[in-house]
Amino acid sequence: MNANDRTPADLLRSALAADPGRPLVTFYDDATGERVELSVATFANWVAKTANLLQGDLAAEPGDRVALLLPAHWQTAVWLLACSSVGVVADVGGDPASADLVVSGPESLDAARACSGERIALALRPLGGRFPQTPEGFADYAVEVPSQGDRFAPYAPVDPDEVALAVDGGELSGAEVVERARADAERLGVGPGRILSGLSYGAWEGLSSGLYAALASGGSVVLCRNLDQAAEGVLEKRVADERVTVTVR
Repeated sequence: MNANDRTPADLLRSALAADPGRPLVTFYDDATGERVELSVATFANWVAKTANLLQGDLAAEPGDRVALLLPAHWQTAVWLLACSSVGVVADVGGDPASADLVVSGPESLDAARACSGERIALALRPLGGRFPQTPEGFADYAVEVPSQGDRFAPYAPVDPDEVALAVDGGELSGAEVVERARADAERLGVGPGRILSGLSYGAWEGLSSGLYAALASGGSVVLCRNLDQAAEGVLEKRVADERVTVTVR
């Protein structure tokens, strides 16, 4: 990756410039059997559309706080990078009542209603499918995002020294996220390889092993949700099939 990258969005831009066709995020849900693989280009397109939704339709501005009530999922990874692109704070598991807007999965809708700002709901269905019926008081992400632009430009430059991520009861600037991710990648020995993570996105370790460390090192992620429900031998086969070089669970 480019040594001048100072935000997670910078890391994604460098990955896109280097090799847009390589896999970046491969997602498994062992409760449903779902598998989704996103190349750098496809992932970046989702990020651009989501950032346009954030900045345009939702009127989010740098410094605003977005409560992300989402599990480890490829769409959560998209939202994390979209927040970085706009310059808003991704508050992982944050209090919706104190957030400017909330992004919720289907299991946290009741809690998300405490947010007085815009509310976005993700069905987290295979292939990014929509809710059969949009939850009351929410906009359905799967309905809103497809019509958004494929390219994104922030209205104002994102300051890498401003708060970008809130997790584990603390806050990190964009530059600090990149610095810690690079250190984690070196410690884990990820390099340009593939890291399989079965950790929750609710703490830094899961966010790093499940997204940021791979981005910072030119690697890719095999992100596994509900890994504890996988049948015997599935993990070993997946490690071999996906050519995983580092496993964190």
